[in-house]
Amino acid sequence: MNRFHVHLNVTDLASSIRFYTELFAVPPSVIKDDYAKWLLDDPRVNFAISNTGRAAGVDHLGIQVDSADELSELGRRLDAAGGEVVPEPDAICCYANSDKMWTHDPQGTRWETFHTIGDATSYYAADASCGTGGASCSPGKGQPAPVARVSAAACCPPSSSGC
Repeated sequence: MNRFHVHLNVTDLASSIRFYTELFAVPPSVIKDDYAKWLLDDPRVNFAISNTGRAAGVDHLGIQVDSADELSELGRRLDAAGGEVVPEPDAICCYANSDKMWTHDPQGTRWETFHTIGDATSYYAADASCGTGGASCSPGKGQPAPVARVSAAACCPPSSSGC
């Protein structure tokens, strides 16, 4: 079953953790020095907050899936929607190892679709070079270039489906 994903940048992680713990009536399932995540079942959402030096507010929206096949299907749907889809395989981001696909909606809102493979020991991979150039998670890199300006060629392995 898919899970809606919301990632917010916050200025005060501790007070934000307190606020969202009260709002959701459960503590975060992951807490780090710069990050917290709640995997909620009611509503079914992966809600994450981070304090990595980016402007406060909505960072991106997304859909988390349970399998590689579901991620491929979402990729086909994103492609049919008309935006450029940029794959980011084996990404280290938000203390997780995931296969991802990024795009923007017509208003420019960043969308991440992803299948988490396992946990990671860092917020991001220092050598991130795929899809968003690591800017999706890397502190200090600022906002990533719009997906339409990022070449998928370096990340996208040849396949009959195009990506």
